[in-house]
Amino acid sequence: MKRILAASVAIAALAGASACGSSANEASSSDASSDSKISVIASINQWGSVARDLGGDKVDVTSIMTNTNVEAHDYEPSTSDVAKFTSAKVVVVNGADYDPWATKAASSTKATLVDAAEAGGKKSGDNPHVWFSAAVRTAAADAITKAYEKAMPDQKTYFAGLNTEWKAKEQKLEATIKESSTKLKGVNYAATESVAWYLADDLGMKDVTPSGYAQASANESEPSPADITAYQQALGTGDIKMLVFNSQEADSVTDQITSAAKKNNVPIVDLTEQMPKQYNDLLDWMNALVSDFAKSVE
Repeated sequence: MKRILAASVAIAALAGASACGSSANEASSSDASSDSKISVIASINQWGSVARDLGGDKVDVTSIMTNTNVEAHDYEPSTSDVAKFTSAKVVVVNGADYDPWATKAASSTKATLVDAAEAGGKKSGDNPHVWFSAAVRTAAADAITKAYEKAMPDQKTYFAGLNTEWKAKEQKLEATIKESSTKLKGVNYAATESVAWYLADDLGMKDVTPSGYAQASANESEPSPADITAYQQALGTGDIKMLVFNSQEADSVTDQITSAAKKNNVPIVDLTEQMPKQYNDLLDWMNALVSDFAKSVE
């Protein structure tokens, strides 16, 4: 609720600014040429990287969320964050209730909205970490390309070419996932959050996170002491072969879980929700994570 109220205040300011400049915005967006760049706003850096790959030198992409030190689910956009949407011709959001503030900000503009989750057939209530899904990545890429073609129709061939190049790289990643699944298929894992569920599923792995803890995590509530104890005990049985740890949401509870994993020699795959700074491309990051998953069971 706090996030929604904070976002609403910022978006209300944006609405006023948009109304004042609507004529200028309409004029500038009505006749895009090959000499201009498409202004693109992405709510998170994962999708921002895809937007850049698919737009090449015809786009100017700004990602709002880029910091792995910020708890993504608690993010509250500032007025300046929301104001960036004013000049956008294309807005790329994650969707599935992960970044509702961005969807709302985009609704106050003339921008074409690309909802990655929606493009991939995911909806509110589904696991929102959809950039880990091969199917959603591909569907979102096509939706972004379509938005670019709408904004700059005389560059359709150029955007189609970049889409083909991006898909070739995605297909190479999927081949790596398929190869790694020969090691990982059927491997039991548990997670501090269901962040990488789609990637683990693509790898054929089995989520055996204790149900009480998993339910509390899904509801963004604190697990009970009994849930934590059950998790620690499960890590000692030998049934859990890997712990997936979202270090972006680390706290005293996850400290207890990771400590139990280390005590029982359960390999830990450490990852974040936002793409780490050492990567500027979503597919490169996914390749690195697939390698980390595979190495953990060697």
